[in-house]
Amino acid sequence: MSFILLGILNSQAAAGGAPTFPAVAGYVAGGNEGSEVSTVDKFAFPSDTRTTLGTGLSSARRLSSGFFNPSIAGYVAGGDTGSPSATVDKFAFPSDSRSTTTSLSIARQLHSGFSNPSVAGYVAGGYDNSNNLLSSVEKFTFPADSRTTLGTGLNTAREGDPAGFENYAVAGYIAGGFASTFLSSVEKFAFPSDTRTTLATGLSTGTAVFAGFSNSGVAGYAAGGLTGAGEVDTVDKFAFPSDTRTTLGTGLSSARNNVAGFGSSSVAGYVAGGGGTGSRVSTVDKFAFPSDTRSSTTSLSSNRSQMAGFQDA
Repeated sequence: MSFILLGILNSQAAAGGAPTFPAVAGYVAGGNEGSEVSTVDKFAFPSDTRTTLGTGLSSARRLSSGFFNPSIAGYVAGGDTGSPSATVDKFAFPSDSRSTTTSLSIARQLHSGFSNPSVAGYVAGGYDNSNNLLSSVEKFTFPADSRTTLGTGLNTAREGDPAGFENYAVAGYIAGGFASTFLSSVEKFAFPSDTRTTLATGLSTGTAVFAGFSNSGVAGYAAGGLTGAGEVDTVDKFAFPSDTRTTLGTGLSSARNNVAGFGSSSVAGYVAGGGGTGSRVSTVDKFAFPSDTRSSTTSLSSNRSQMAGFQDA
């Protein structure tokens, strides 16, 4: 199937770079409002107008992860429905109709996801029904959603909602998480081989329960979270292709954890909801590329945390 038939703008790929995709919408799925919910909020680009899908997740759950295949579908994998889940819900673009696709090989929660658009989505880490920390990375190959498990997983088994982000057609990243202590390491999986390396420079501090977003070809970001010192508003930026880390001078609008992240191609990255100062919030912070200037945009439909984010972009 050609990129043209998929509606993908492929001129950049033809020139030897990563493919570009039309920026359509970002999504925030599930989470916790005091109990698990199945709500899926959709933010249309570029206006950031929010609607709530008539059909949400197949079950109310939190602590899931998201990945995406632009112009085709977004996915919400695993999570907590009272115990870890193996369910993967698929939302077909542009109708947002939901189906349930190939399940995870093992029920897991507090994991992370990243994507190689047009090729595959990935789910990494977390813990299972026996409270075992997981290092495995599951790969869902598009368009069949056939599932395999990478021969090389994370270098450290971890849970704690690591931050996931990607550089389209180049690599996916898993940052931080928790394994008896807050982790600062960042694992990089090179496409298409899925070979894993560990970045020489990790996060600015060990962090868990936070979110990632990307400006593909330019930088990946890891935002908010929980450290040994409590909730933070920190946003770390990893410049591609060197993976050099800096920390933005302006972080989130408030210190909070259990946030969701999504992006709008080369326009902006978003950090939604989370737990801040002891309460859940509906705030959505928007970081404009390339300046990384932060503003607040349309809020979530409710105050909630522990959500998954994905995008059609």
